[in-house]
Formats: sequence, C-alpha cells, structure tokens
Amino acid sequence: MTTLDHLPAPPQSAAGHPRPGLSLVRRAWRGRPEDPSWARPAFLCMLLAITAAYLWNLTASGYANSFYSAAAQAGSQSWKAFFFGSLDSANAITVDKPPATLWPMALSVRVFGLGSWAILFPQVLMGVATAGVLYASVRRRFSAAAGLITMAVFALTPVAALMFRFNNPDALLALLMTATVYCVLRAMEDGRTKWLVWAGVAVGLAFLSKTLQAFLILPPLAVLYAVFAPVSVRRRFGQLGLSALSMLVAGGWWVAIVELWPASSRPYIGGSQNNSFLELTFGYNGLGRINGDETGSVGGGGGPGGGAGGQWGETGIGRMFNSEIGSQISWLLPAALILLVAGVWLTWRAKRTDLVRAAFLAWGSSLLMTAGVFSLMAGIFHQYYTVALVPYIAALIGMGVSVLWEERSRWWAGATLALTVAVTAWWAYVLLGRTPDYLPWLRTAVLVAGLLGAVGLLLAARLGRQLTLVAVGLGFAASLAGPVAYTLNTLNTGHQGSIVTAGPSAGGMGGFGGGGRGGPGGGMRPPTGNQQGTGMGTGGGTGMPPTGGQQGQGQGQAQPQPGTSQQGQQQGQQPGGMPGMPGAGERFRGAGGRGGGGGMGGLLNGASVDAAAKKLLTADADAYTWSAAAIGSQNAASYQLATGDPVMAIGGFNGSDPSPTLSQFKKYVEDGRIHYFISSGEGGEGGGGGMGGMGGNSGTSSKISSWVEANFKKVTAGSATFYDLTRPKTTSAG
Repeated sequence: MTTLDHLPAPPQSAAGHPRPGLSLVRRAWRGRPEDPSWARPAFLCMLLAITAAYLWNLTASGYANSFYSAAAQAGSQSWKAFFFGSLDSANAITVDKPPATLWPMALSVRVFGLGSWAILFPQVLMGVATAGVLYASVRRRFSAAAGLITMAVFALTPVAALMFRFNNPDALLALLMTATVYCVLRAMEDGRTKWLVWAGVAVGLAFLSKTLQAFLILPPLAVLYAVFAPVSVRRRFGQLGLSALSMLVAGGWWVAIVELWPASSRPYIGGSQNNSFLELTFGYNGLGRINGDETGSVGGGGGPGGGAGGQWGETGIGRMFNSEIGSQISWLLPAALILLVAGVWLTWRAKRTDLVRAAFLAWGSSLLMTAGVFSLMAGIFHQYYTVALVPYIAALIGMGVSVLWEERSRWWAGATLALTVAVTAWWAYVLLGRTPDYLPWLRTAVLVAGLLGAVGLLLAARLGRQLTLVAVGLGFAASLAGPVAYTLNTLNTGHQGSIVTAGPSAGGMGGFGGGGRGGPGGGMRPPTGNQQGTGMGTGGGTGMPPTGGQQGQGQGQAQPQPGTSQQGQQQGQQPGGMPGMPGAGERFRGAGGRGGGGGMGGLLNGASVDAAAKKLLTADADAYTWSAAAIGSQNAASYQLATGDPVMAIGGFNGSDPSPTLSQFKKYVEDGRIHYFISSGEGGEGGGGGMGGMGGNSGTSSKISSWVEANFKKVTAGSATFYDLTRPKTTSAG
C-alpha cells in the first residue's frame, strides 16, 4: 500500500497525537488508503481545473437568459417572488417552470448584488459538483483513473461547457439526475434503504427544476433495482415504495402549497392557460413536449418518430447526430454505446448482484431512455437539452475504457478499444466537416491520429510498452480533440437569449429550435468577448457597449450592431423562415418593440434599453406597483433588469397566457398601479398585440395592446415607444 511517508509529519499536540484539524486535511489530501498516492491530488486538481475553466470569461454572457435573470432579481427582492418563482417582485406572473433552479441564483444575488457573476456562478458550482459526483460513483467500482477520465469527458463536452455557465434550468437538473444514479448504485451495494430514499429526494428536487423530465430515468432504474438488488424481492419493492414516497414529498410539497394557495393572492402560473401548475406540468411542460400539442406555445414540432420535420427539427433515432444537435453532444456518443455493449457483454454471466454490470446498466439505461425520448419528442426541443446526456456518456466512457484496458491481453478487448477509437475519430471528422472554416486542419489530423491509434491498440499485444502508450495517447488525443476545440470556442464566447448553442456556427436551423446562434439582434450584449444568441427578426442588446464581435445566425432581418464581426453580419441576414414554417421571420416581426427584440428577438432575446428609456421608467417608479407593462416575458425582463423596478409581463413568455385579462388590466390602470405600457409595434401605432397571436389564447395580449393604443398618449424615449397610462388621450398633456 502506498503511503505519504515522504511528506512532513504533522505537528503534534501536547499529548503527542496529531492535531485533529491537520489530520482531516491529511486524509482529505491522501484520500482512500487503497488508492494510489496520486489519485486524490489528481482528483482535486481536476476539480480546480474545471472550476477555473468554467469561470473563465464567465461575465461575457451578461445576464445570459434575461427571463430567468429577472426572476432571480425578483426573488432577491421579495421572498414571495422567491417562493413562487415570479418574474417580477410585484408577483404578476411566474416563469413557466417550477422555481428550484431560481433559488440558488436569487440567494446569490441577495448576497453579491445583481450582476452577471452572481447570476451565473451557481451554475458553475453545479458543474463542478456534477463532476465530483461522477468521479465518486465511477471510482467506487472501477478505478481512480476511470473516474478522472469520466470527469474529463464530462467537462470537455461542448454542451456541458455551455450550460454549466448559463442560467437555464438544465444545470441543476443534470446535477440531480447524476446524484440519483449515484444513490441507486450505492443502494445496489448492500441494499440499504437510505440510499433509495435519497435517490427519491433527488428526483423530487429535480422535478422542481424541470418537471416531468426528471422522471425519464425512473423506469429503467426502478427495474434495475427490482431485478438486481442484493435483498429479498419483498424488501426490494418495499424500498422502491419508500423511494417513491420520498420523491412525492420532496417534489410535491411545493406543488401542494401552490395549488391550495388562493389564486387571487399569488402570481399567475406562467405557461398555463388555467392558472394551474398541474396543468402546466402535464400540458405545456409535459405531454405537449412529447406529442407537440402545446397550447400556448409558439408552435409544436414534427409528428412523433419517423423523421417528421417541424418547427423544432427532425425527429427520429438519428436526431442526436444531425446537423443541429450532433456537435453539441454526439462526439463521444458512438463510443459510449460501443462501450456499453462491451461492458454488458463482459459481465453478462456475472452473479445477479454484480456491481460492475449494475453500473453499466444504470448509466446505460439512463442514456438510452433520455436520448430515446429526446429523439422522438415532437414538441419544443432545443439543442441544449442534451446536457442531460453528458453525465451518462462520460460515465460509460470512463467505465468502458477502464474494463477493456484491464482485459487488453484478450484479443477482443483490444479490438473493441481499437474500434471505439476509429469510430470516434471518424465521427469527429464528420462533425468538424460541418464547420469547414473553423480549424480546417483539425479534422484531418484527428482522423489520421485516430486511425494510427486504433491500429496501435489492435496490435498492442505485439508492441512494446512504449509504442502501446503512444497508441493510447494518440487514441485519447483523437477522441477528445474535436470536443476540446468546440469547448474552447464555447468558453471564449458570450451567450445570450433563450436558445443558445455551443461551439462555432454550423449553419443549421437557427432561430427557435435550430442549430445556429442568434444574429446581432436581441438579448444582452456582453461587456467583452463575442456574442452568441438566437434571434429572429430585428433585435438589440441592453444598451451595454459591445466590445467584441458577434456571431449571428438569426432568421428574419437581423440588423448589424457596432462592433459586429463580418461573419456575424453575413449569418445574421439570412432569409426568414425555418424548416416546416415558411415565412417565420415575417410572421413574428414586430413582436418585441422598437429598438430591441423585434420579432422573435422580442420573444427569445428581450429588448434594448437605452439611457433615455431607463430614465423615463425610473422617474417616480416607487409610486407604482409596476413601472411598466410589456407583452412577453423577455421584453419585460430586459426593462426590469435595466431599471431594477418591477415590469409586468403581459401574456407570460410567449405573450399567449391569459394573464392579465383585459378587465384586470383596466382595473390595474384605474387604480394607478402601472405607469407605462411598452409598445409592441415597430416604433409606432398598431403593434397589434405583439406575441399575442403565438399561442393558444391569442386574444388577451392583442386586446390589451389595442385598448392601450386607442386610449393613452404615446411617449418616445430614445428609440423606444411607450404609452403613459396616467395620460388618457381625452386629457390634455398639461
């Protein structure tokens, strides 16, 4: 057993024993006694490297998704908004998700103040924690080296580098799903009930992050435990029942409070049509995502399965590899599938309770179940959802490489490793070919290195130690070079808006649901670095001076901003429309207001708030419940973040929620609770309700907009147009 005898002896207490505090530090540095001396230091250094990499250039994304940033701001100002997940501190409407993912951000803003770093730092911590849980799980059954490989694959997957530095709900969801698998595997070791209970708690909290997506891995994990756990059948099902109960408690307490709370004294449930969180869960955020029937959304997807196309891209078993999704997640997906088959085959005849087989089945079934649903779902689907697959892929890579390397003296193990490297290098060659202008030399280098490494691994038994190690090095380099290149691009680029993608632009679908970055329009421009967002129509930033280039690939008529790169200008001027939706750029133009976020930019990327508009809205803002009202949550969020005052989002995210009704809005105006209405038209009369026509309840936002335009004085501030709700047209301007 390796020891740390070469290290200085710890200082002794008066009784001659090591000081307890220093003993804990020594154990933390040394790790498990059975581990090699390098294992724990390597693990800690890897965690430090991931933390440093993910913190790099973090604030270039500004407020990232201003929708969730505004909700975090509201939660930092009001505990009621914190609890419900309200978009504004006056509690007009919630975001269209449960609030668990907002809570860490809101607490961070309470501590550090509102800013990009405070919003995004919790996501980085979630990424580091996920890497640590993966290491702990893989290391328990395999080796420290397998755990380190798992961490590296996880951190270097482009979509992970994107989403663990971005404030969408997926970061917390991925962490909790990883913790769920870890807890189930701990329970598989000796059948202890507490680990299944903790697994249920993790799933319940994941439900409060992104509702039903948290349940995707439950069926395979439940079957796994029911069949292979090392306790009696009766005890297994009893434990699964307790786990389900803990899940219901952990996720259901908040739902019960919200459903029982009088609707008149809580915010409207954003994304629902009947002010019900249960309706939101099983409709817009639930079955609607599967079958495409999403009342209140901006449109469904293709038909289920069979490669049907729609607003959200092609469905079918090849979806994870297509031009919109492939570069985000699929670099090592073929390798993970090969290694999953190899691991199961190797352990097929092991005893029923074998833990190595259980690990392959747990991570593998979670991957297959989640990827299968993602591939076939016909409703709203975005590329960044695939971050949920990253922990499963990383674990399979680490475990599979470890077991095959241990068996490398057997010809089939070496052949499988060689096949894995060759397939991975070929697929990287294909993916890199989709961005031919980005590091054009890399794809050929990857293919050549991968094939040489594969040949070396195939002949490892005949080669000496040094040549075998060279082959291993070539194999690793070829397998990771592509995702590393895309990850570095992602780390060096700011991302804003509701739909973001990792890596350089690959053409793709763009717009909402597509593969490209947004044009120069929309969202918050980062204070430094490049910008990547997604926009359709015209858009702007938030008044922050752009100091770097922007990569854009929007739809509609994106208008280049000062400092926009030539590439961003070219890509941002593509014709409107998207697959399955002709003329989309025209259809959605005018939804976001002049000067920012027009068209889908207003839906996805918010509005530009210049100094004049900010001055207008903040004057006497304390005298009103809401300083302004705007159609669509992104526009409202942009003004709220710029002014620090509550802004009512009419119609929720899509402008299609029936909240407030016209009569309710009239009452708010009569009571003097709203000062301004932010125009939903392109700089003048007749905005026509902005996004009101997008979803299933198209009349509410349009009626409010028309009523305001017909009855109140128009005010211009900078490039934006407002209506002063305290100045009816029948009253002189006095």
